[in-house]
Amino acid sequence: MRRRLSSSVCFAILFCASVRLAFGQAHAQPNAKAVEVAVRSFMQTVARDVTHDGPAAWRGFFLNSPVFYMAVDGHLVFANRAAADKGIDEAIANIKHIDLTWGNEMRIDPLTPTLAVVATPWHEVRKLKSGRADDSGFFTALVEFKDGRWQFRNLHWSQVHATAPVVKPASK
Repeated sequence: MRRRLSSSVCFAILFCASVRLAFGQAHAQPNAKAVEVAVRSFMQTVARDVTHDGPAAWRGFFLNSPVFYMAVDGHLVFANRAAADKGIDEAIANIKHIDLTWGNEMRIDPLTPTLAVVATPWHEVRKLKSGRADDSGFFTALVEFKDGRWQFRNLHWSQVHATAPVVKPASK
């Protein structure tokens, strides 16, 4: 009887420990699909709002933190959020309208429940006070879920230039 009781107690302890371990791991692991869906929705909102509201919309998407930065074609253009705000003010003064679209090949790599990497082709048409600009390229960013919403922690825009060599993948 004592042996049976000990076996039952051991089984109950092991069962409870297994359930607790499984439950804890399930909640500790990021739900990668949910992060991917949320970040994809965030990116669609960015394109929609920038297209609708112009350069001022970027203020709502850049992390308001000293860690924020933005690079373009390998050059740091905004070292922090204060520099970004100044750049946005200049863009507002010079851009009448923006039409921003992301490519269909958007890649989202969830790193944690609050961090993800985004990479996607982009195309932008800007109506400037001095004319029109039509640009395309590739965009990468680290996005962070903070203060109840996704925001760009850092980002890099690379632009296709007319003189850039086209590198084709090697044939297999």
